[in-house]
Amino acid sequence: MTDSANLDFAEQAQRLHADILDSFDEELEMELDDARMDAQLREMGHVVPHDMNRRLYFKELLKLQTELVKLQEWVVEQKLKVVVLFEGRDAAGKGGAIKRITQRLNPRVCRVAALPAPSERERSQWYFQRYVAHLPAAGEMVLFDRSWYNRAGVERVMGFCNDAETEEFYRSVPEFERMLIRSGIILVKYWFSITDDEQYRRFLMRIHDPLKQWKLSPMDLESRRLWEDYTRAKEDMLSRTHNPQAPWWIVEADDKKRARLNCIHHLLTQIPYGQTTPEPVHLPARVFNADYLRAPVPEEMLVPQRY
Repeated sequence: MTDSANLDFAEQAQRLHADILDSFDEELEMELDDARMDAQLREMGHVVPHDMNRRLYFKELLKLQTELVKLQEWVVEQKLKVVVLFEGRDAAGKGGAIKRITQRLNPRVCRVAALPAPSERERSQWYFQRYVAHLPAAGEMVLFDRSWYNRAGVERVMGFCNDAETEEFYRSVPEFERMLIRSGIILVKYWFSITDDEQYRRFLMRIHDPLKQWKLSPMDLESRRLWEDYTRAKEDMLSRTHNPQAPWWIVEADDKKRARLNCIHHLLTQIPYGQTTPEPVHLPARVFNADYLRAPVPEEMLVPQRY
């Protein structure tokens, strides 16, 4: 290999290494953001519990995300259909866990369904109808950031449905989930559990952080006031919809990092997967044409390089 080729190879290797490090930056940015808010809360006189060691967290997260990629390839190869429900109180950490699961997966294979409040038309439909539209086809995983269990939680507590509608939901949901399972869907249900004090602390973080205030809606604030009503609704929901075919799994989520790792590790155990043998990828040779000349980009079209 010539000196020129050696230099070219070394440069490519250096760039690949930089790209790999860059892929870790998003997670690092989110962790630094958490640390910034913890420092702000301490200045306000609030006790902030210690998180697990950051180095250990990153090490374990990357190992688990590597396994998630393997799981994804298995789901595609075996044409599995996977549905994972994430439920819990406001600020319980559902979104953070979902983000870490999907972070390195193909969005065409693993997608998130986070449905807004139903429209007038949807309210007149069969209750489960709008959720059915988001169920996976073969070779897909769908993560529901809140699900049909809205009826047992927020809708019930906030008075968006009446007692008869709640009871009909409880009669229907076990059969609905059995139908999903009989159709070949793998269904996994998680409840992210946090304490009263921890939700209070997380709400304070959102109130005092201009980057996170958008996460606080009037509904969130009302849910804080109605903590005990939500607790009663949650306990009723878990007792009436936990069964051998579609059990609930409780994620202790006061420590966000441990909750994410525990949830991902558990999810990997719920879907037996093996090693796939993907087709080898070969980068085709670049075609060069003697008459091609790349045109210069007009100066006025360039984004200014401020950084």
